Amino acid sequence: MLRMSGQMSHPPMWDMAKLTCMNDGMIHSEDTEVGTSTARERRTVTGSTRLADHTTFRIGGPADRLVVARTEADLIDAVRAADAQSIPVLILSGGSNVLIADEGFRGTVVIVGTQGVDDVTDHATAPQTDCGPDLAPRHVIRVAAGEPWDALVATTVSRRLGGLEMLSGIPGLAGAAPIQNIGAYGAEIASVIERVRTWDRRDACVTTWSAEECRFGYRTSVFKREPGRHVVLSVDLRLDPSGSSAPIAYAELARRLGVDAGTRLPVEVVRETVLDLRRGKGMVLDDSDHDTWSAGSFFTNPLVNPAVAAALPEDAPRFPTSDDRVKTSAAWLIEHAGFHKGYGDHVASLSTKHVLALTNRGGATARDVITLARRVRDGVLATYGIQLEPEPVLVGLGLDETPADTRS
Repeated sequence: MLRMSGQMSHPPMWDMAKLTCMNDGMIHSEDTEVGTSTARERRTVTGSTRLADHTTFRIGGPADRLVVARTEADLIDAVRAADAQSIPVLILSGGSNVLIADEGFRGTVVIVGTQGVDDVTDHATAPQTDCGPDLAPRHVIRVAAGEPWDALVATTVSRRLGGLEMLSGIPGLAGAAPIQNIGAYGAEIASVIERVRTWDRRDACVTTWSAEECRFGYRTSVFKREPGRHVVLSVDLRLDPSGSSAPIAYAELARRLGVDAGTRLPVEVVRETVLDLRRGKGMVLDDSDHDTWSAGSFFTNPLVNPAVAAALPEDAPRFPTSDDRVKTSAAWLIEHAGFHKGYGDHVASLSTKHVLALTNRGGATARDVITLARRVRDGVLATYGIQLEPEPVLVGLGLDETPADTRS
């Protein structure tokens, strides 16, 4: 990985040699320093510190302080300033994969507001070869962490760049994508990442990670394994300029498209089909639809050893993985353990369209959601001996904790 201290610049396209982090690794705006009034003005302090206003669950108490960082330098400065005072920091990158306690967050919440999409490599100058995917024509773009994810996907599809179309409709910002290794319909962001730039809070420097160094796994990465240490600044994505999608690998998507697995189609066709599938499951944000007042899938699909998979009913989904484990479907386990669509009550329930989403029906608290999640998790464990793991980040609460009841 490449590490840089001092004045910030985009890393050149060179070998990933290491540079030592320096103690004075502060990165400033062009004409500001941390703590000056000018720097504070450039980092907007929003009027609403109620975190429910900044998450797709629409749940969460107040933050002590909430800052919107609109430039990369301001993002780093805001985090570093809080770290220097030992103030807890929560980075919100769209608020779509988080459940925050009703008591809120005692510290500084930094909302990532950086934007920008730049071409790094044009396919016209990239290798033109049929020798394999690693040397295929490519078009690399650099995306600021604060770019809205689905708007980015729409832009790449309009430019007939393939690689992101199956990840259409996922809420949140680009900077969150590599942390979670977001995925859907047989695709993962790991397959198109070229490099990721982060601010290392421990070593106080900018670090550039190759895709291999990110150590991607199912819904995880090196960034998720070291929670709180790395603040994503930008992501370089390697896309296909042919106008064709990646090969269709997900059976449900192939059926909807009416094609065989492995078929490649125009990117715009795949995007619209994925969006249609997601809407049918309440997985595309819609203010008027309480099924979308959620964090999307609340549980990850379990990875189990072959003996556990063999003990499941014959019709349970099974997907072999590269590490000799078997992935099964959390949604299948939930439904067959007796939790139907809409299970719950008038404040918190499973989605009426998809059992994998826990939803806020209006007025739900974090306590309500956690109580429902625990009931579902424990029911699946009792039925199948498999413990489901939450996918969203839980801030100030856990599945085995009983949050305070904040209702008056």
